Amino acid sequence: MTRIAEQIKLRRKTYGLTQAELAARAGVGLRFVRDLEQGKISVRMDKVNQVLALFGEELGPVKMNVL
Repeated sequence: MTRIAEQIKLRRKTYGLTQAELAARAGVGLRFVRDLEQGKISVRMDKVNQVLALFGEELGPVKMNVL
């Protein structure tokens, strides 16, 4: 989750948005944005996708190589 947190924070700053502005534009709470940027592992994927949608991205399942 740390890489996602770093990328979202970087994009937010690149676009000159405060956490509150990002939350409002994405339709999520300020607390959620703070938790997300701090790398909290229990954030909801649907809300992460709401934030990522502002930047034209989304999370999804990725097939992993298993023994």
